[in-house]
Amino acid sequence: MKKILVPIDFSEHSEYALETAAAIAKKHGSEIFVLHMLELSNAIYTASSDSLGEEAVFYLKLAEKKMDTFLDRNFLEGVEVTPIVKHFKVFKDINNVIDAHDINLIVMGSHGASGVKEVVIGSNAEKVVRYAEVPVLIVKHNPILVEFETAIFASDFSEDGIQSYLRAKSTFKKLDSNMHIIYVNTPDNGFKSSTEIDVLITKFLKKADGNLDNYLNVHVVSDYSVERGILNFANNIGADLVAVATHGRRGLSHFFEGSISEDIANHSTLPVMTFKI
Repeated sequence: MKKILVPIDFSEHSEYALETAAAIAKKHGSEIFVLHMLELSNAIYTASSDSLGEEAVFYLKLAEKKMDTFLDRNFLEGVEVTPIVKHFKVFKDINNVIDAHDINLIVMGSHGASGVKEVVIGSNAEKVVRYAEVPVLIVKHNPILVEFETAIFASDFSEDGIQSYLRAKSTFKKLDSNMHIIYVNTPDNGFKSSTEIDVLITKFLKKADGNLDNYLNVHVVSDYSVERGILNFANNIGADLVAVATHGRRGLSHFFEGSISEDIANHSTLPVMTFKI
């Protein structure tokens, strides 16, 4: 976890993300890249649409000044920080920054509603999750604990989820996290018998790991929805982090069917990490 990217918009939630990233960086000796994505209208570009006009340069300089002020934080002492101000015509250009700096992890704040599904919906965090090729850690509150000793990875154990499972396994190892893998059996989303689930998990682990060493870390829970199953299990074991797979532009919709009840959503305060399939 040597290089961490923190996209910011200078909001309070961006500060939460930056402080979380700083805590991780201090523990693992990581470097932080702080990215502000400047939204400029095409109208302030030159006629060639490739170079910046005077007005665009003004806004870039203004953003750089705000960046300097934003990075004046005591919790960043002792951490190597590189500020980046970019204008992206297409949001997926964030991967250019990821590739250029060999980023391992993105940490981002979100002011979205609480819960597993809504946390990345309707915000820049959703766009980052959809396009980023590296794990994205989303936080909604100022960090109280960032040890992430106990992490949950929710999986449907389908074959297309193998790579995200392996990335989650590798990431949790780097974070010194104890990984719990969870399968939620629901009555209205392809309910399976115990035997069917056992066969599904065994086949998945053999193909992903080449062995069944991780079998004892798999937990099967039954609930009325996948979301409720994940959050209830997280509360029961005192999890520090919930991780899920996402299908790029389809976001989390492939995994989460239906909606989370408001009661469950409002009580979820855990950070969420996504891994792109």
